[in-house]
Amino acid sequence: MTKKELENCIWEYGKDIYSFCRSLTLNLQEADDLYQDTFLKAVEVIREIEYEKNPKSYLLSIALRLWKNKKRKYAWRNRIAHVLSLTDELDLDCEKEVGFSPEQEFLKKEEMDLVRRAVEELPEKLKIVILLFYMEDLQLAEIAFVLKIPIGTVKSRLYQAKKILKKELEVVLNEEIG
Repeated sequence: MTKKELENCIWEYGKDIYSFCRSLTLNLQEADDLYQDTFLKAVEVIREIEYEKNPKSYLLSIALRLWKNKKRKYAWRNRIAHVLSLTDELDLDCEKEVGFSPEQEFLKKEEMDLVRRAVEELPEKLKIVILLFYMEDLQLAEIAFVLKIPIGTVKSRLYQAKKILKKELEVVLNEEIG
């Protein structure tokens, strides 16, 4: 990959990579750092990235690997000396859409918050598969490439995550309605 092709990747996939970083970290500052580190690492390994193949998957795998390494270091340091929480409160604002009444906007934001919280509570292995599948619109083979696991494992994790989310969201939504 050339520098120009990497620049094109940043323009084309930058928002997707950043939103994935925000979903992983649940913190704006850490998401910014992870996003920056992802593209710095991409510059370091620019020769390994094949522009003709799916560079977005490669960039997502870099972000995921960096995040896992950071969490591993944090856990190790936390064993030695207790450190403040890795994630702060996430302040994602629901983008306002034209034509919705304030009540509809509020209900939509509440629904999105419920789904976001349910996804955040998933075990990390399941959460990452859900984020890559629904948020990044990756195919199963691409997710397998990013996570370096077999496609069957991706299917299994996706099924398990959907099952948990369905049960969790049915309970929450039924409590609100009833």
